Amino acid sequence: MAVPIEEYALLSNCRAATLVSREGSMDWLCLPRFDSASLFGAILGDERHGRWMLRPADPAARAERAYDGDSFTLRTRWTSAAGVAEVIDVMPCDDDTDIVRRVRGVSGRVEFEVDLRIRPDYARAMPWMRQVGTGEHPALVAIAGPDALVIRGARLHAEGFAHRGVVTVSPGEHVDLTLAWFASHRAAPPPCDVDAVLARTARWWSDWSAGIDHSGPRHVEVVRSLLVLRALSHEETGGIVAAPTTSLPEQFGGARNWDYRYVWLRDASLTIEALVAHGFTAEVQQWRGWLLRAIAGDASDVQIMYGVAGERDLAERTLPHLPGYGGAAPVRVGNAAALQFQADVVGEVMVALEAARMAGLEETDFSWPLQRALLDFVEAHIDEPDQGIWEMRGDPRMFTYSRVMVWAALDRGVRAVREHGCDGPDAHWARLRDRVRAEVEAHGVDAERGHFVQSYGAGEVDASLLLLPLVGFCAPDDPRMLATVAAIERDLMRGGFVVRYRTDAAGDGVLGSEQTFLACSFWLVEQYAATGRLADAEALMDRLCDAANDLGLLAEEYDPATGRQAGNAPQALTHLALVRAADALGGRVGRGAHRRAAGETGGGPAGAV
Repeated sequence: MAVPIEEYALLSNCRAATLVSREGSMDWLCLPRFDSASLFGAILGDERHGRWMLRPADPAARAERAYDGDSFTLRTRWTSAAGVAEVIDVMPCDDDTDIVRRVRGVSGRVEFEVDLRIRPDYARAMPWMRQVGTGEHPALVAIAGPDALVIRGARLHAEGFAHRGVVTVSPGEHVDLTLAWFASHRAAPPPCDVDAVLARTARWWSDWSAGIDHSGPRHVEVVRSLLVLRALSHEETGGIVAAPTTSLPEQFGGARNWDYRYVWLRDASLTIEALVAHGFTAEVQQWRGWLLRAIAGDASDVQIMYGVAGERDLAERTLPHLPGYGGAAPVRVGNAAALQFQADVVGEVMVALEAARMAGLEETDFSWPLQRALLDFVEAHIDEPDQGIWEMRGDPRMFTYSRVMVWAALDRGVRAVREHGCDGPDAHWARLRDRVRAEVEAHGVDAERGHFVQSYGAGEVDASLLLLPLVGFCAPDDPRMLATVAAIERDLMRGGFVVRYRTDAAGDGVLGSEQTFLACSFWLVEQYAATGRLADAEALMDRLCDAANDLGLLAEEYDPATGRQAGNAPQALTHLALVRAADALGGRVGRGAHRRAAGETGGGPAGAV
């Protein structure tokens, strides 16, 4: 039986990530980057597809775990019949060591079993393994194609396709196991000073978290969520991945399984807004540089997503040799959505970059010309239907949210000129902006019920419509918005949470259904708070925060019937939505939405300036 998604802890060094189960098994590891082929892939199958188990030999041993403060150093305390011991798991922020697993004795004498199964290239390769080192410094080297690993700290012997060993600790003793990836044509990195590595990593996370500006409600949840956003940001390139996993299913046993280890412009833009709102500008500047490199010289070729370093070729393919999480097939790597036209994406980028300007980040010789080029792209495609924010695989449509984000892109261009002194044809952009607004008001509202609709000519609602006030298109208490909330409560609520849309009515081109979508539920918290429904907002926020695991981590979706998380995990979009919802409950307005919704500069009726 598959380990529940909520049982996993995240470790990250801001270059790559691993997931560790409560039972001490690393079941997912991609090195050297978030989007590299997996070396441990048991989460998408079983132990035959790669894992690193480290737990007491006593099968009845009980585990309690927590992160050390505001970091991703995981401390698991094991209580067994023989005594008590701790395992400290960390991905160091150093270049030469990727994983440290320190076993420390607390009481008694505790024996730990080590079960290591390295399966490179998504478990398609069997590595060549050899022992090196002698005496107190044993090491195991594994090589397969371009990948090589060196594992130090315990003498492991081959048993079939596994390498196993035993580690025993008494009070005051510790044993350090380390794993390092290196290119197979190079020499293995030397052993590290584990004490120094742990201290540097703890200091790195402490220094970063000390810069968090937050004093409102849900402080613990907000801080952990911001840490997750940082953990999913690549230290060198500035790319922000949507999640560190692929193919964790939206429907258990179903086919809605996607690869999220890439940089969506939309998700990254929203992440940047959350970081800006809480005191971080260096990350914004780095991401802006990533954006410039990814889009490069021709904005007419802009994609909705890229690789961690800006790679464009993300061809989607399936891996039939992997059975999938709990049998959910197919397992996919790459993502065909990279080839879709999603009209909202430039709007998200422009809104995020305006937030950066408002926070004091100055434009460079390249950053504003990039935005002008993006607005040229918007104008060139201004009347085209698209696949929408949810990446529908059916026929393109005129999605209301997409059309509003076209409006938002042009609106931010106008603001950049009129409020920040940038150069550009603001009057022309204003005319286009107001034309799009008039179009949305004519075709994006149900004439009988008075609510915004998912797409033109359809009566269905969509949870993305909850974002309309947040970008300033309308006020939260606009009658059309209140009617939309009522329709969402009627049609999209499941067990007290929100689904994105009705899959049986949307024609999204994919079989099956999905669970409730956590980010959408957080958006409803924002809407409730903005319209004075504070009791409803608090109650929904309570349910959402209760859905997090014991470490404060949230996946993409949630099944309220079983209390299980679903979809890729942890999910950046979910955590940034938590941050914004908490800000709304604390009266902290993100994105300048309330000011814009009042119609001061473009939030009013068509033609307003």
